[in-house]
This record gives sequence, C-alpha cells and structure tokens, in this order.
Amino acid sequence: MKDIFWLVSKTLRTTFRSKKNIILYLITPLAGIFIALLAYGGQDKVTTIGVVDHDKGIISAETIAFLRGLDHLKVEEIKDTSVTNKLTSGSIESVVTFEQGYSESVLAGKPDHIDITSIKGESVTGFIKTYLYQYIDNLTVIAAAVDGDSDQFMRMYNDYRHADFQLKTTALKDSSTSKNMTYMTVGFLIMIMMYSANNLSEIILAEKENRTYFRLLSTPVTAQKYIFSNVIVNMIVMIVQAVATLSLLSFVFHIDLNMSLWKALVVMIIFSLIAVGLSLVIVAFSNSRKSASGLSILLITPTAMLSGCFWPIEIMPKSIQKISEFLPQRWTLDTLTKLQEGHDFGSLNLNILILSAFAAAFFLVAIYKFSRNNSAKSFI
Repeated sequence: MKDIFWLVSKTLRTTFRSKKNIILYLITPLAGIFIALLAYGGQDKVTTIGVVDHDKGIISAETIAFLRGLDHLKVEEIKDTSVTNKLTSGSIESVVTFEQGYSESVLAGKPDHIDITSIKGESVTGFIKTYLYQYIDNLTVIAAAVDGDSDQFMRMYNDYRHADFQLKTTALKDSSTSKNMTYMTVGFLIMIMMYSANNLSEIILAEKENRTYFRLLSTPVTAQKYIFSNVIVNMIVMIVQAVATLSLLSFVFHIDLNMSLWKALVVMIIFSLIAVGLSLVIVAFSNSRKSASGLSILLITPTAMLSGCFWPIEIMPKSIQKISEFLPQRWTLDTLTKLQEGHDFGSLNLNILILSAFAAAFFLVAIYKFSRNNSAKSFI
C-alpha cells in the first residue's frame, strides 16, 4: 500500500508539474460549457418582425394587434420599400405582409393574401405561423358563422374578445434549452475525458521509453502496482473533471441539469472507468507514445461523433444510430437523457449493466494484452 501511495503521488507530481497539463486536464473540460452557452444561450431573446399592411382593413389591424400581444415578439410596422434593407441588415428577422384583399378573404372563409418572409428560414417563420395561422382560423370560424356579414362579424368578434369567461394561464418552465446545454456540455466532457485518460496512460509508455519504468521495477515496486497506481491517478483526474464541470454548470452558470447532481456524477464515474480501460487497451497495443496518440485520435473523435456527443443522435441516419448502440459514449448519453426525463436508477439497470460491461471488457482486454507482452520487462 505504501508503494502504491508513493507511485500515485509521484505520478500526480509529474502530471501537474507543467502549466500545460493543468490547462489540459482542469481547464479544457470546461470548454463544453462555453460552447453550449454560445449555442443555446440566446434562445430566449425577443424576435423582431416587420409588418407591411397593404390591406388597411379592420381585420388586418386586429391581426397586427394580436401579433403585438405575443410574448417574445416585437412588431414594427414598416414600409414595403424598406423590407429588403431591414432583413439583410438584421434589424428585423421576418416580415409579415398583408396584401390588399386579406380582410375580404377572411370574411369569405378562405384566408389568403398574406405572406411571411425571412432570410433565416423556418426557424423564425415556424414560430410566427404556429400562432398566426391558428388566430386566422378562429377568425374564419366566426366569419363562417355570420355568413360573411362584416358588421355582424365585428359584433361577434368583439363579443369573443370581451367574453365573460376568463382563462387563467400558468407559464410552464421550458426545460428544453437547459437539457440541450447539459447534453452538449456532457458530450464534450466525454470526449475530453477520453483524451485525458489516454494522455495519463501514455505516461506508462513515456517512462518505459526513458527507462524510468525499468528502474522502478528494480525496487520493491511491481508491475501490477505500477499499473494500478496509474489507474488511480487516472480516476482521480476523471472524477475531478466531472465534478468541476457539472458543479460549475449547475451552481455558477445556474443551468438546470434536470436531474440530481449525484446521479449525473455516478454515471460519469462509471464512464471514467470506461475511459481509463480504453486508454489502457490503447497503451497495451502501442509500442510508443506516437502510436498511442495516433490510435487514440483514430478511435476517440470518430466514435464521439457517431455517438452524438456533438449533436443530437436523432438527426443522423438510422444506420448510424444503429452503429452508435455499440459505443459506450452513446449509452452514457442515453442514461443521462433518461435521468433528465425523470427515470430513476431502478429503471435503468440495463443501461448501468451495459456501461459496466464496457468497462470490464476494456480492463480484461488490457490485462490480457499486458500479460501476453513478451518483450523484455513486460508490464505484468
């Protein structure tokens, strides 16, 4: 035990001796938070739209008033000649144009003469259409009830607006943004943890290359203790990365994880074992640090992409989604997603079992390869 403690302290001193390693292992994992903030931090902003009213009717005026009443929407009446300039400059994100005949088409029960334009596409127009078309459908129903009589329509419409019944609304918290930010942050954290684990395991190869490893074996230190101490250091760094990232996400940036912090940490600790096990497999099959680094790049980045660490897995083809089911990163993200949806650990036994199986398989492969190493002074 004393030998292992000495090896752990030696490896930690070696690892954090340079500022470069401090940045690599402790600062880089936080990059996912800032990327998530850039990607999703501005989703609650107010959308500014322009309105061009060629119709000048009462119904078009009421429709514009309805748009003004929508939350997260700022309406600005503009002239037809300034539409292009305002769209291209970004001062407005969409333009709703009511052409001549809009009011008559609504009274006739066939809404027409309305156009929605945006250079940002469906991401902006979809939000406007959802509310606007539903409102116009309500107007069409009233018009059908009065058989197109404009005076009777306005009386019924005013009665509809000033009805005696009241509707109490309660705003529900939109958790989609925080879930997306958590997902992206954890996705980048997973990739960085895997690279960090590989770099720490490469210390084995580095000390073998500079003959430090062989000098250590001339002392009471055994190869098994040496490997085990490297695993302990690896796990310490992985756990610190997970705790620091998730804690900052929750307590500093106040982003709701939509699950208990300890549950997320348990999943990430299990993944830490997977990352360390895979790093040992890479080291076991490598003869030098360069080959280990090349093999890690070949394995980690593509599998992270296939697993959905950088984007939602749902946007990828079904064939790619099937491939991702054989990757531990995918199961880690799937477990965290289900925890966000309200599942407890009792219902996620299969996920936890699969993650544990990945970790066990990698460690067994690494142990087998080390034990079959026939080179002089083999690891085990």
